[in-house]
Amino acid sequence: MGDVKLVSSSQVQPEATTENPIFYILDTNVLIHDPTAIKNFDEHHVIIPITVLEELDKLKSGKVAVAADCRQAIREIDNVLGRASPELVEEGVPIQRGKKMKPLGSLSVLMTETPENVILLPTHLNDNKILNAVAFLKQRHPGRRVVLVTKDINMRLKARGCGIESEDYHSDQLLSDIAHLNKGYIEFQNSFWDEIEDVHTEHSNGCTLYHLARKAIQQEVYPNQFLYDRTGFLARVVKVGKEKIILRHLDLNKLMERETWGLKPRDAYQAMALNLLLDPDVHLVNLTGSAGSGKTILALAAAIEMTVPTKMYRRIIATRSTQGLDEDIGFLPGTEEEKMEPWLGAITDNLEALHWDDDNSSSSIEYVLAKVPLLFKSLNYIRGRSFQQSLILIDESQNLTPHQIKTIVTRAGNGSKVICLGNLAQIDTPYLSPTSSGLTYLTERFKNFEHGGSLQLQGVPRSVLAAYAEKHL
Repeated sequence: MGDVKLVSSSQVQPEATTENPIFYILDTNVLIHDPTAIKNFDEHHVIIPITVLEELDKLKSGKVAVAADCRQAIREIDNVLGRASPELVEEGVPIQRGKKMKPLGSLSVLMTETPENVILLPTHLNDNKILNAVAFLKQRHPGRRVVLVTKDINMRLKARGCGIESEDYHSDQLLSDIAHLNKGYIEFQNSFWDEIEDVHTEHSNGCTLYHLARKAIQQEVYPNQFLYDRTGFLARVVKVGKEKIILRHLDLNKLMERETWGLKPRDAYQAMALNLLLDPDVHLVNLTGSAGSGKTILALAAAIEMTVPTKMYRRIIATRSTQGLDEDIGFLPGTEEEKMEPWLGAITDNLEALHWDDDNSSSSIEYVLAKVPLLFKSLNYIRGRSFQQSLILIDESQNLTPHQIKTIVTRAGNGSKVICLGNLAQIDTPYLSPTSSGLTYLTERFKNFEHGGSLQLQGVPRSVLAAYAEKHL
């Protein structure tokens, strides 16, 4: 171990002040997860190891989704370092966050060359090079708190073994427990009216509206959230004020009988989901739920309904985030849509399911595809584009980072609608968790958006087998 004195991360750390800022060393996966991460450490000193810059440089080429994030991260770093001298880059360049704002915090680059007596780990791995450099930094600055920020759990474990304090990147994590995520509905075990003392009823344009005091409902209430009870009462939140909320009455029986491109909801949750999907005033819908809960087939049926009979949208753009998709798509034969088709099999499978009772299901599917501009596109196609009068369907969106989902949602132009589908229990991306997923981030950020809605579907209507597997496997 040489002359390095290992310090447990559980020991008392030096107090951080403006004169004695914390050293935050960022791993590569943090900058890929959020290319603007260098600006999220307030007055502290952000350090980028030279090994991280080398990894970003290797990953920046090509059309993969990661490459675009790497390129943006490199631009963000360059905007701060600019033409600073090598001495200033090593010492720390002030981070300018706005033209009229004073610089806050600083950014520097950490070289990996370390004396032989401070090499803790073999240097054949980039992770080890970073850890060795951080250990040397701790030795050079014993009075500073040095923290390695990485989304790699194993990297954090190795850091702990080397006596280096480490933590996950939480700047864009809005929830500590996924159980607190907005489900999109509030369920009352007893009659809803038994708990409401004062209500004003209004009939307007064929709708029944209920005005009641905000304090009448003990839970948090958000726009387009549903309130229902076991007696069949169902209402949707129209407006949330400081003192009052307004509900629109919904007839659950009518919603259950409503056909959407031949599809009827199987339970109240699917009925609520279709109500959001078919509402032209709701521009963003997030549907979460376990496998087989009906997310994709509901979204597809609503999408076709809104493009063929009503012509509310000109086209459907279907895309999907899948681990390995961007790396593998280039090696598949055919056009972009032909390459994407294997990855978007869930869309075509559900399209077949909507028509398998027809006399000639293949003809029905061909008719739909002929009538509906259903485009299968990779996430790279979404970046940098603006879509007008389009319905953007994003499957497996739980595998997107908050930055990636922001990039996609901001592509929606006038008259467009975005539908995000995902299962937070089936995240395939190694550096994401249910609490840090872009789908969670989007749901939490848009919970007060009056033109957005989210719903967590319940149960597994797909089959008895699927329901048992979801519960017991």
